[in-house]
Amino acid sequence: MALAKEFGVSRMTVNRALKELSEERVLERRQGSGTFVAQQQFNHTFVEVRNIAQDLKSANRDYQAQVVSKRILTAAMLDDELRRKFDINKVAVSSNTNADTTVMDDSTGADSSSDVDVLYEVKIIHFADGQPIQFEERWVDAQKVPEFIEQDFSVVNTSDYLIAKSPLERGSYTIRALAAPDEIAALLQIAPQSPTLVLRRQTYSAGRVLTFVKMWHAGDRYQFSGEL
Repeated sequence: MALAKEFGVSRMTVNRALKELSEERVLERRQGSGTFVAQQQFNHTFVEVRNIAQDLKSANRDYQAQVVSKRILTAAMLDDELRRKFDINKVAVSSNTNADTTVMDDSTGADSSSDVDVLYEVKIIHFADGQPIQFEERWVDAQKVPEFIEQDFSVVNTSDYLIAKSPLERGSYTIRALAAPDEIAALLQIAPQSPTLVLRRQTYSAGRVLTFVKMWHAGDRYQFSGEL
């Protein structure tokens, strides 16, 4: 066997190594044909926490950002999706509850009182050469980054700011092709129900979700790419 001769090991050692690599799906054995490198299903992300401003400028495109809205959200204002993402329990409010009492989530330490700021929300349109290319909806743990809402996000990039203030540990994401709802279509200046690529990502710091973001991209103006 050529491999045994090349590496100076026994045929048994080579066969065992090939068997283990096949079991790990690194190699694929095809009866009557031989052994080949298997088609890989990569688990690592090809979507980095990128700065869209830098990406566009590096491509010699003019970049601008327009802040659509900024809000401070209390627990009572959160929908079920945000409660799940940030692991914030619903608050049971009774007629005997003291309105000044702060209730803590036992599992995470997250403040879940109905009248305390828990999340910041920002919505931003990112432009390339004057044309909307991305609509960003972002929610951030207000207790972890209290000054976040005070920033001018027409100048400061949200991801860059968060990375500088709270080191990111890990994240998870999904990308889906969705028809643009009327509101999103208007912001991206595309026809309603036009195809969009939606990146949903949650990023963790100190064991908890720091930020959750939805990024809507006009389907004919943006593409995801990477190296494998």
